Amino acid sequence: MLKSALRLIHTLEDSLLISLLMSMVLLASGQIMLRNFFDMGLVWIDPLLRVLVLWTGMIGATVASRDNKHIRIDLLSRLIHKRLHLLLQVVVGLFTSSVCSIIAWHGARWVQMDYQDQLVAFADLPAWLLELIIPLAFALIALRYLFHSLHWLVMLIRFEDQDLARD
Repeated sequence: MLKSALRLIHTLEDSLLISLLMSMVLLASGQIMLRNFFDMGLVWIDPLLRVLVLWTGMIGATVASRDNKHIRIDLLSRLIHKRLHLLLQVVVGLFTSSVCSIIAWHGARWVQMDYQDQLVAFADLPAWLLELIIPLAFALIALRYLFHSLHWLVMLIRFEDQDLARD
């Protein structure tokens, strides 16, 4: 059941990312054509494109966190022992999870404040609805890195057990 839920989340992320990218390309192309050929444009397309860039970036970050594919500086992994590398992975994963949890928490508070204040972004769209991706994406990334850290910890323990069995 957990695997089917994860597969559904992955499919939703991938589908949303593809839809957002296609929408951005079509809207931007349409706006350029309207401006260049008809000397007009739709006022709401530019702010919508900015929101779509935010959503695309956040969904892209969740997809990257799925398999720990974020950009990182990895100078030591080839030089240090595998056991130490796993330990560093656990520490970095827990730190990443903590930071993302804090951002998700404060992002949720920000969305709640905009909801209570009934702020409107553009075209009568509520601002909180457009900002909702921030706490959701960071919460998902935090969960993923927590699970990655637990996985690396299990690998580290098994690695230690293998060394003890050899002795």
